[in-house]
Amino acid sequence: MASLGLFSGTKCVNVRFRLPYYTQWGQSLVVCGSEPVLGAWNVKKGLLLSPVHEGDELLWCGTIAIPKDFESEYNYYVVDDNRNVLRSEMGKKRKLLLPEGIQDGILVELHDLWLIGADALSFTSAFKDVIFRTRSTLKVERHLGLIKNRLDNEDYILLIDVSSYQIYVIGSSFKLGQWKIDSGLKLSYSGQSIWHVDCFLFVFLNNYSTYKYCKYRDAGNFSLETGATRDLSLESSNAKLRYVVRSDGMMRETPWRGAGVAIPMFSIRSETDLGVGEFLDLKLLVDWAVESGFHLIQLLPINDTSVHGMWWDSYPYSSLSVCALHPLYLRVHALSENIPQDIKVEIEKAKEQLDGKVVDYEATMATKLAIAKKVFAQEKELILNSSSFQEFLSENEDWLKPYAAFCFLRDFFETSDHSQWGRFSYFSKEKLEKLVSKDSLHYDVISFHYYIQYHLHLQLSEAADYAREQGVILKGDLPIGVDRNSVDTWVYPDLFRMNTSTGAPPDYFDKNGQNWGFPTYNWEEMSKDNYAWWRARLTQMAKYFTAYRIDHILGFFRIWELPEHAVTGLVGKFRPSIPLSQEELEREGVWDFDRLSKPYIQQQFLQDKFGVSWPVIASTFMNEYQKNQYEFKDDSNTEKKIASKLRSLSDKSLLENENKTRIDLFDLLRNVVLIRDPEDPGKFYPRFNLEDTSSFQDLDEHSKNVLKKLYYDYYFHRQENLWRQNALKTLPALLNSSDMLACGEDLGLIPSCVHPVMQELGLIGLRIQRMPNEPDLEFGIPSQYDYMTVCAPSCHDCSTMRAWWEEDEERRRRYFKTVVSSDMLPPDRCVPEIAHFIIKQHVDAPSMWAIFPLQDLLALKEKYTTRPAAEETINDPTNPKHYWRFRVHVTLESLIKDDELITTIKDLVRGSGRSYPGGHTEIQAKQELSFSSTQKQLVANEKEKISVISQGTPQKDLLAVR
Repeated sequence: MASLGLFSGTKCVNVRFRLPYYTQWGQSLVVCGSEPVLGAWNVKKGLLLSPVHEGDELLWCGTIAIPKDFESEYNYYVVDDNRNVLRSEMGKKRKLLLPEGIQDGILVELHDLWLIGADALSFTSAFKDVIFRTRSTLKVERHLGLIKNRLDNEDYILLIDVSSYQIYVIGSSFKLGQWKIDSGLKLSYSGQSIWHVDCFLFVFLNNYSTYKYCKYRDAGNFSLETGATRDLSLESSNAKLRYVVRSDGMMRETPWRGAGVAIPMFSIRSETDLGVGEFLDLKLLVDWAVESGFHLIQLLPINDTSVHGMWWDSYPYSSLSVCALHPLYLRVHALSENIPQDIKVEIEKAKEQLDGKVVDYEATMATKLAIAKKVFAQEKELILNSSSFQEFLSENEDWLKPYAAFCFLRDFFETSDHSQWGRFSYFSKEKLEKLVSKDSLHYDVISFHYYIQYHLHLQLSEAADYAREQGVILKGDLPIGVDRNSVDTWVYPDLFRMNTSTGAPPDYFDKNGQNWGFPTYNWEEMSKDNYAWWRARLTQMAKYFTAYRIDHILGFFRIWELPEHAVTGLVGKFRPSIPLSQEELEREGVWDFDRLSKPYIQQQFLQDKFGVSWPVIASTFMNEYQKNQYEFKDDSNTEKKIASKLRSLSDKSLLENENKTRIDLFDLLRNVVLIRDPEDPGKFYPRFNLEDTSSFQDLDEHSKNVLKKLYYDYYFHRQENLWRQNALKTLPALLNSSDMLACGEDLGLIPSCVHPVMQELGLIGLRIQRMPNEPDLEFGIPSQYDYMTVCAPSCHDCSTMRAWWEEDEERRRRYFKTVVSSDMLPPDRCVPEIAHFIIKQHVDAPSMWAIFPLQDLLALKEKYTTRPAAEETINDPTNPKHYWRFRVHVTLESLIKDDELITTIKDLVRGSGRSYPGGHTEIQAKQELSFSSTQKQLVANEKEKISVISQGTPQKDLLAVR
């Protein structure tokens, strides 16, 4: 028992913690809480629990003595022998409250279960603030913890019957009604989707009962929960009265499912926008979504990307600031109610000029900023001195002031590369305060950036509030990286590995891998303040969104790290990872490390690639260090150096085709088997797809077999535990930073540890039919998807459903035979019937969410398929300089009037049993959201008081009494 010194002289109550949990060797459990007796959130000082075997179950138990007025938050932690945290619970903190009027010396037992992420999903803002918001008629009947302390058999419940249904617990024992609803126990609603009941049980002998929960509406109208019966085991003893508090998790019913639409912000078209989708257009999109039966709108990132001052900035994942919103989405004619007539005329003229087939990024940005500056000039005093603006500035100054200063310096030095800013290259708070001082000559420039962000905030907030009111979730996108020339790398340089670049190994999207150009994160440095940068980023995002997509969630397990001088994404390594040591390789008989880690270039390779031009290429880029063997010159030994040298060659006639020459030289540069660690020459990493290289093919058989074995060990075995531990350190910091619903983009080369960790943390995965997780399938089977997934026929990183169908005849035939089960010749075009079939597969899937790109939904109607399908593609992952400019070719106003399309979509949603705004499923939804949480616990003694707590959705802090 914990020391009583803290409460000497105070009458105490004993509280016993009890948690079933199977640990590995060297692991223990600690309960840690907000009060000193539980460690004051210092896990090393928390209550160490002891293991006890009860039948086949391993229980962890511990007891503390506390005063009767004690209150505390607490959670459980898995620790090693040094009490280092290995794993922690997910979701909200638990609360410990004692029953009113409890007697001295009474034992209160808390029979808890380990909380995983899925247990808290219904408490995310997506559900509690949007889907389940205020439409339910349920009212709080009795707050959790107000347990009466009388032993009167008739006083086990206090219920004010105000809801359209009640929850009962019925079972095999007399106390539980012997399976008769009218004799069962009626539960009280305690708020936050929690139901509970208190009852007194007198146990004379060992007693066993089975039971279930039941939703009761009126006579003859009830539904019993699904699944096996629950077990209630009571043991008699001579112990004093005990309070035993158990939680039964969720009432097991049909899992809640919803549908949504995905579209980039820039792709939206309305009759009032200026060349690009704008935040206020989201209100129209919400109206269309509601009519179509959608509970969710998914966007791409909306942060400012103005790094280069040109169309390259159309790439939405290369953030200039992780907090600032993009000025591109500003509605300039909503800046003021008193816009002069000449500016109104200018706006109307610009609308006509920019109303093109695609987004003209540069012209739209220039026009909007020019107009905004004119409006700012006339009303800056009014806005900047307003209480609303001052409040905005005060709440956001930590990121807003550095952002405004960065934008000023970027424009002044005509580059975002802050290494070129002289004495301002290194950020300091003293320099910042001088830059943003109201007394500075350039304060108008600084305050203009404040002004733009203020209005973007107002406009997005208006749209977000409207979406919540209409029962529509706004789902944002959290990019995996930031631009290396960004506010964040300027202000927090220690958080980034600036000599590296982030990407992805070869996968479905690109056989040569991807190089996104972002610096990788310094996770060790980030952990020192408990990932404050990430927490601030998520807190800001939660002001507007109630759900978000974690871009490339695999990067939180391990990231594909490339040297900063790389152009492509092939020759990288995973970070963190356990490398191959020189000693390990030598034990296996591999010793020629220069041969394996330097480009292997034979004269024959040059002749094969460059033909008659090979002597010129060789003399320009290489040295012959041995007969017929070549190495790259120092000015050509990286991809960036090769690309630069090719561009600078004065005699271009020497090159038959510059692009082909660059690709062939890159191939030779990447013709290695091992990659030597630049920070530790004695460590090596197997080059991805090393068997495809001629360097590998020219090795002896022994070396080949050894390297193949080590390759598969490196990529598929030895890293799993390390990557799992890394994700369990980093991801909880994100998830606990806000109450948004979190989804993870888990496409690509997926380690086996990923899905178990995502399940543990309550993260919703992504399933794209053409990219199945199963290696033996060409096409995914939506009817077999897990519940904790988002399913979709396509996404922004691949061709649309219509383009995919039409671009490959042989694949189209295989799909028709395999998925449609037809030997007939499929249509060449993705006609509405085909679109309907594919969409219905997904909307009928078990996945929690079915989210469809708007382009795929438009394929349901012939009228919208006249545009070439290839033009609807948003991104080409194989092209690092892709222009993100797709615009839907129909306005939102027109879509809202298209009753035929709306009816088709809504019939698909309703026919699938998914919830839809205003539908009957929404009214019942509080009791229908079901997640994976099994509750099997109860031990009670003679004259014990049992507090049974049930809820229609997973628990938050249910295990609490007062």
